[in-house]
Amino acid sequence: MVYQRKFIKEVSQTAIGVFVLLLATLVAVQAVKLLGNAAGGNVAADAVATLVAFWTVALMPLVLILTAFISALTVLSRYWRDSEMAVWLSSGLSLYGWIKPLMAFAVPFAVLTAVVSMLVMPWADARSREFAEVLKRRQDTSMVRPGVFQEFGGRSPRVYFVEKFDADSGEAVNLFIREQGEDGRDVLITAVRGRFAEQENKRTLELFNGRRYSGVPGQADYDEVSFERLHLIVGTAPKLVQRDVHRRTVPTSQLFGTDQPELRGELMWRFTMPLSVLVLAFLALPLSYMNNRSGRSYSLLIAIGLFLLYQNGLTLVRDGISDGRLPLWFGLSVPHLLMIGLSVLLLRIRSQPAQPFWQAVKQAVKVRRA
Repeated sequence: MVYQRKFIKEVSQTAIGVFVLLLATLVAVQAVKLLGNAAGGNVAADAVATLVAFWTVALMPLVLILTAFISALTVLSRYWRDSEMAVWLSSGLSLYGWIKPLMAFAVPFAVLTAVVSMLVMPWADARSREFAEVLKRRQDTSMVRPGVFQEFGGRSPRVYFVEKFDADSGEAVNLFIREQGEDGRDVLITAVRGRFAEQENKRTLELFNGRRYSGVPGQADYDEVSFERLHLIVGTAPKLVQRDVHRRTVPTSQLFGTDQPELRGELMWRFTMPLSVLVLAFLALPLSYMNNRSGRSYSLLIAIGLFLLYQNGLTLVRDGISDGRLPLWFGLSVPHLLMIGLSVLLLRIRSQPAQPFWQAVKQAVKVRRA
């Protein structure tokens, strides 16, 4: 029908704008945060773009869910505000006639969300964790900035100053290092050149042609030693994580038939995300109601509240399944059926003639029982 094509076209155009706005806002916030960490030396500057990309993929299902819900709610609310719904109802047509075009719009979003949550996210999460381990391996070299005093290390931090540095080869020129020895004496090391490397799961710094000074500030008993080559242990080089060490990295095909509660909770969550698109799109139909005569509407606040209640409820159910307190079928059915039941109840209320709210609720429940 004409109204179906018009609705799908309009809601699709709205969805594009909502998706771009949500994604741009969230990515900008995360990028600013990571750039701040990079400026402070906590994250390698050349890793910011990759980290933002992984973070964007991880957030994509939520963005798609919100896009479908907000777009449907926005367009339908405009129909009420512009009295198009009033014309629709006065023609003897039912609100249930909007379910078909709503689902025609929501199903592609649900399919895309399913692909991302079940196929793309496990792969991206595994790659993200491996990349994080790689950053740990090279954090003492990739974050070295020539011409800047920097402090690296854990319990015994060292202060480094490098005049020139090549991150690819690990070669450095004109180094200055300050640390505190085990006896509490200050240690100053200078070298003409150095090289960062890995040996036997340890990050090392090999210095060439330099001097080592050790002593207590204010006292004259400084020790001076010249060296041609000096090895310093910078830190340990952790092994890369395995693909299946975390539930979020396990491929969806391996989650079926598992006896581990934690993996069952992950399976429930991956199926829940595409189902949420359909459930929330259906919920947008009764929540879009707007009374032009009152001059105000609380539908948006109610929609936000129900969305948060629904998502937090799903999170609690997932945690219950992961802890072994709830069965898998409960998470795949009960929360969604409750929200669908609420949507049907609200839809029955909106389909009745104007009357006090609680009277409409009683009437809707009676019709439901009939």
